Order: sequence, then structure tokens, then C-alpha cells
Amino acid sequence: MDVNGTVAEGFEPVREAFVRNFEVLGDRGAAVAVYRDGRLVVDLWAGTKDVDGTADSAPWERGTAQIVRSATKGVAAAALLLLHQRGLLDLDAPVGEYWPEFKAVGKERVLVRHVLSHRAGLPVLDRPLTPEEALDPLRGAEAVARQALVWEPGTDHGYHALTYGWLLGELVRRVTGRGVGEWIAEEIAGPVGADLWVGLPAAEAGRVGRSGRVEAPGNAGGLRSRPKRSVAEAYDDPASLTRRAFAAITPFPDQNDPAYRAAALPATNGIATAEGLARFYASLVGEVGGGPRLFTSETLAAARAEESAGPDRVLVINTSFGLGYMLHGSASPFLDAGSFGHPGRGGSLGFADPESGIAFGYVTNGFSKTVTADPRAQALVRGVRAAL
Repeated sequence: MDVNGTVAEGFEPVREAFVRNFEVLGDRGAAVAVYRDGRLVVDLWAGTKDVDGTADSAPWERGTAQIVRSATKGVAAAALLLLHQRGLLDLDAPVGEYWPEFKAVGKERVLVRHVLSHRAGLPVLDRPLTPEEALDPLRGAEAVARQALVWEPGTDHGYHALTYGWLLGELVRRVTGRGVGEWIAEEIAGPVGADLWVGLPAAEAGRVGRSGRVEAPGNAGGLRSRPKRSVAEAYDDPASLTRRAFAAITPFPDQNDPAYRAAALPATNGIATAEGLARFYASLVGEVGGGPRLFTSETLAAARAEESAGPDRVLVINTSFGLGYMLHGSASPFLDAGSFGHPGRGGSLGFADPESGIAFGYVTNGFSKTVTADPRAQALVRGVRAAL
């Protein structure tokens, strides 16, 4: 495997894991980046830009970007936390204080905090949106405002796979008057110099490769995870919260469609380079290249303070969330107990570990069946751990 890029001395285990991802775990095109204390110590890429590429296809280059699915949620969460940090949004205020229409059908008690921690009780839509409706920046928010609660807000948690984006995006719009993608571009990605977008600009479209399903050969050296029967049954049951949460857009859009990529869906369709995703997380906890540190110590503490833990009513496994971020645990292992971040369904991963100064980003064009803990991403995390 022809691997491009650089690895600082001591971080060779990450490169070894990256090579193995292609040789054993089925990667076609991917990149990984790691910052430590604001310095880029791993910057690797390999394979082809398109998942279905042949030997004659365009190679993955430094700067190639991919859709990162739910890893977008970690970027979007920063928008609400920064609005709170600036005194523009109260995390303990009812969502309806900023978005009056949201109070319909008994949702007056849903707090902003509940939205970030997957405790709002709104993981599904009784009438799913079509792909065309989902691309309209207002239709998702209108649907969520009409939706009745599944559980009393704050009393339980369950992953808001798609509705999270409409809840968060509309709060940003109501508070700032700007769309969430525009706000992220102007207040997060631009200031820190991160190549990431929620709503891909036409000028950047040529950097993004085609994505698709991949299967790891054989048993992937024993690293392929098999879901428990209860989890598999939940995904197969059309009436389950699991199936309904992921079907809030039905059928799910083609993620290679330029119209889908250009829309701003902050739960699912962020696009980033590995370096951009890692740089974003590095900027949450420190300065990178003279850019600003985004989170104060108080905001950082809030982001990774446990808000939800235990059986997840949607994912049907034990999950742990802070405010907008998954926390290190069995559902999505990061580096250590203080780590916080977000995986993307099928492979991508971004997180920060303030205690070690590590910020991590992995993006791939090959989506596996995993939801929270992809074997390729986990192999790279183990490589980082071995380097420390």
C-alpha cells in the first residue's frame, strides 16, 4: 500500500494501523490526522478518491474530503455551545423560548440541554420526510415542531439520529438569523482554518470523493464486530424506535448527490478532510497555528460532563453523552476517560482528549455496517494510544 504523508517520531504505530486498514480491514480510500498540543503529528492518506475506483482512478490526495455522517454532530454541537459561551443562548431555557412554534403538542418542557444530550424525547417523525423535503432548510424544523414526544423530556435518552440536526439547526437560526451551515463556516471553520463544511460550497465539490459500502475481507483478523441479537432485531423491526429514528428521511438520500452535499443537515451530511476534523477538535481545547481556542475551560467542562448514560432507547446499547458529544465508553471508545467526540455511521471519527493534548480525525470513502465503533477507526486509536 502506497501511503502518503508524514508521521512524527514515536507515532509510527498509527501508520502501521493505517496500512493494515487497507490490507485487512477493507479500506479503499482514507485519511487520518492527529494533533498533539496543537502540532500536527500524523497526517496520512492513501487509496483512491472514489470508493469504486480502480488502479487508474484518481488517487486520494492531501485535501481530499469525504462526507462524515454523524461525526457532523460534534461540529454542530459546538455551534450551540459557543452561542451559550457568548451569552446568546441559555442551555437550561426551554427550546420554545427561542422557537415559539416548537411548543406545540406538549413540548413546552424540552430544554436546550435536552437537545444536546439526546434527552428531548423526539428521535422520530411520525411522517418521515422525503429526500426532497429534507433538503429544504425549513421543512425538517417544521416537522419536528409538529411532532409529539416519545417520552417525557429529561427522563430518558435515545439517539436522535436525524432529528438532532433539525432541532439544533433551527435553534442556531432563531438565535443568530443565520443558517447553521453559514454560521459554522463563519464562526468555526473559517477562524480556525479547518477544511470542513455543513453545506458544501460548489467551489469545493471537486475535492470530495464518491462514497459507498465496503466489506472487510474474511473475519478482519477478528476485529469485525457482530451486533447482539437485540440490536439486530431493533434495526430490522419497522416499528422500533431504532428503525424509525434512522428512517426520519425515507428513502435516505444518495450521499453522492451534489444537491444532498450542498444542503445543510447538521446531523448527517458534514464533509471534512481528516486534517480538518482533527484541527477542529484541536481548536476546541487549544490554539492551532495561531488560530483561536474555541472553548473556554468552562465550556469544555460542560461539553464532556456526563448528561446521559446507560441503555439508549434508540441504539439499544449503553451510551454516554455530554452536551452534544459522545463520551469515552464501550459504545464508542476514544482515547481515555476524559475524551469526547463523535463517530460517524460507517467509519469516520473525530475526538479530543484534553489530558493528553490529542485531537484525532479519520475519514473514509468506504462505509461499513458499523454505527459507533468502526474497527478501522478503533485500530487507529489504539495506534495513537501505543504512541503515547
